[in-house]
Order: sequence, then C-alpha cells, then structure tokens
Amino acid sequence: MTRPPPSDPAGARLATRLAFLVAGFVMACWAPLVPFAKARAGIDDATLGLLLLSLGIGSVVAMPVTGALAARRGSRPMILGGGTLLALLLPALAVADGTATLAIALLGFGAALGTIDVAMNVHAVEVERRAGRPLMSGFHALFSIGGFAGAGGMTALLAAGLSPLAGTIVATGVALTALAVAAPRLLAARGDPTPLAWPRGVVLLLALLAATTFLVEGAILDWGALLVTGMGLVGLAQGGLGYMIFSVAMTVGRLAGDRAVRRLGTACILFGGGIVTAAGFALLLAGPSTIAMAGFALVGLGASNIVPVLFSAAGRQRTMPPPIAIAAVTTLGYAGILAGPAGIGLAAQRIGLPGAFWTLAGLMILVSLAARRVARA
Repeated sequence: MTRPPPSDPAGARLATRLAFLVAGFVMACWAPLVPFAKARAGIDDATLGLLLLSLGIGSVVAMPVTGALAARRGSRPMILGGGTLLALLLPALAVADGTATLAIALLGFGAALGTIDVAMNVHAVEVERRAGRPLMSGFHALFSIGGFAGAGGMTALLAAGLSPLAGTIVATGVALTALAVAAPRLLAARGDPTPLAWPRGVVLLLALLAATTFLVEGAILDWGALLVTGMGLVGLAQGGLGYMIFSVAMTVGRLAGDRAVRRLGTACILFGGGIVTAAGFALLLAGPSTIAMAGFALVGLGASNIVPVLFSAAGRQRTMPPPIAIAAVTTLGYAGILAGPAGIGLAAQRIGLPGAFWTLAGLMILVSLAARRVARA
C-alpha cells in the first residue's frame, strides 16, 4: 500500500482527540446510571454482573470486525458510525426497565464502544506516523478527560434534579456535536490487517497484567458507584463522584507519564503503580470515612501508567512479532475491562462487594511482583 508523505495535520490531531474524548465521555456517563438501572430492573448484584457481560460480549465481537472493515474502508466511517451509535444508545440505558431490554441495550452499547475504540486507535496510529513524533499518550489522556467530564457532568445533572433520561439526552447532544466537529477532519486512515494469536511466554504475562489493570478500571466504572453508595459514603445521586475522582487522577498521571517512565524506568513504574493502586483500595475500603473517597485518587494515579508501559514492553519483546504481540495484549486486556466486571458481580454475591474490591487490591500486588520480569523482557 502506498504511504502518504509524513505530515502533521492539526485538524487530524483535533479530530483524533475528539474521538477519544467522545468515547471516554459517553462510556463514563454510564457509571452514575448503574445504581438507577439496577433499581429500575429490580435485580441483585449477581444478575447485574451477568447483564454487564453483555456489554463485554458486544465489544469483543465488534473489535475484530471493526479492524477488518477499517483496513478495507478506513477508520473514518467506523469512528463516526460507532460514535454515533454509542451516543444514541445512552438514553436507552436510562429507560430500560427489564432484564431483557437492559441486556439488549448493553449489548449494542458495548458493540458501539468496541467499534469506536478500535477505529480511533487505528486513526491515532496513522496521525502519529504522519507527525513523526509520539502522540499516543496524549490521545489516551483525552479518553481519561472524557471520562472525568462524563462522570462529573452526569453526576451534576442528576444532583441538580434531572431524570436519568433527561441527563442522557443532554450527554448525547454533546457527543454528537463533538463528532460533527471531528467528521470533516478525520483521515481515511487504513490499517494493515494483523492476525490475532494466543499470547505466549512473556507476552502472556504482559497480557495478564494488562487484563488485571483493565479489570480495575472496569470495576471502578461499573461497580464504584454501587460500592460507595452501599457503604454510605455518598448519596445515590452522587454515586458517580468516585469515578470522576479516579478519572482526574488517571489523567494527571498519564499527562506526566512519559517523563516519569524516562526518569524512573519500567520496573519502578510497574512496582510503584501496583503498590499505590492497592493502597488506594485499602484507603477506600478501610480508611476513615472522611478521606475514604481519596482512595479513588490513589487508584487512578497508581494504575495510570501501567498499561502504557505494558504496551511499550509488548512492542520491544522478541518472543512474538511485535504487531501480533500488541494485538494479543490488547484483546486480552480489553477482556478485563469489559468482561471482568461480570466476575465482580458474581464475587460480590458470595463475599460482598467490598470483598470483591479487596481481591482487586491483591491482584495489583501481583503486578508489582512481576515488575522486574517485565523490565528484563
């Protein structure tokens, strides 16, 4: 395939940032809605966990299909199609009042999220290549900023007295406006099809660590509001505050991440990140009630640079070809954030939601213990 000459189009960078922003924004708008959806459907934690699996199934099915279509037709139509569907399905999550309808809405929501996620990363790779300088961390920081805006904005709307449906209609309008601004600036970026393979050797370790870290993000998104409202730390309408704090901390950590990795090294980032994340869970679950919510900040800071370091390591290892390794780590990693929360629901049914979150703290300690192995690879 003939490659265009290197360039650095400001419009394409803006469009890519908006795509990441929209994906993070709409996804995070779901976090404050979880307690309302659970109450409206009249289901327990285990049933909600199984329903959340629909979101993961939709994304996992859509991701490889999107990759193939983006390779043939470009990422632009996939970004716009996936982003538009994602925004339009958000109000459906605010009104679904039965198990079946909520499952269908989550399945479509997950498929749309998987579509825009793959397509915007294909687009980001092309924009970064044309620019001839690193841009990926900044793009992913916009996803975190979108998460903060989505959780914070939806929480504010609900606290102001708007119904979940009215709040999601406002959020949908914001997302569609951003996509309209991005549309004429998107490149017709095409990616080369990369075959997926089951990870082996150190790549399997990287994939498992990525899945663990993504699982933490998914747990905060889907279960954080239920945890803090169930513990009595905040009221129902303020349930999204925890994810908002988490998103701010993760954004700050990512914006400073490249400099931190250069100064401290891979092993230190992974070891310290796992310890800080586990400490954040401990503060949230066992700390004084006046500062327990600060645990979300520690979790966000600790986890912020773990995944970027793991992806970088996947590109440098020699066990598997780097493109195949990165694809494998991405697939298994996203299985953590999308399918993992369903496991949290099943665990919560047996040991309680706080017990499930203590399990996450233990898993993050394992990330720290694997730091030297990753650095040697």
